Amino acid sequence: MESLANHLQKDDWKKEKHVPVIEVNEPVKKGQPVDVHLCVGKEIPHPNTTEHHIRWIKLFYQPDGEKFTIHLGTYQFEAHAESVEGPNKGSAKCNPCVHTSVVLEKPGTLMALSYCNIHGLWENSLRIDFEE
Repeated sequence: MESLANHLQKDDWKKEKHVPVIEVNEPVKKGQPVDVHLCVGKEIPHPNTTEHHIRWIKLFYQPDGEKFTIHLGTYQFEAHAESVEGPNKGSAKCNPCVHTSVVLEKPGTLMALSYCNIHGLWENSLRIDFEE
C-alpha cells in the first residue's frame, strides 16, 4: 500500500495558496491556553468557489518524545456559494480560517492538513517551545 505521505503537498505559504498557515500567540507556556489560528490563503487568497474550494483543515500535535500524534480538531467548511440558481450564486461561502485554543503540556510540533477539492492534501507545521 502506498504511503499517504507520498500525496501530501508542502510549500511556502507565502507563495502557495493551498498551504494551511499556523499562527499562535506568543509566548507559549506549559499548561496554559494557546490561541491557534489556521488559515488557507493568507498571503494568496484561495478562490473558494463552488467548483474550487477548501473543504477542511485538520490540526494535530506531535509532543516531543511521544510515539503517537494527537488529533486536536477537524474544521469543516460547508458553504461554497452553492445555489438552486447555479454555481457561485449562493448567499454565503466559507472563508477557510479558524481560531481554536489548546493546552499543551510538552513542547512539540503543531501540524495542519488542508484539503482542496481540486488540488488534494496540503501540509504545514510549526515548532512549539515553551517560554521558561
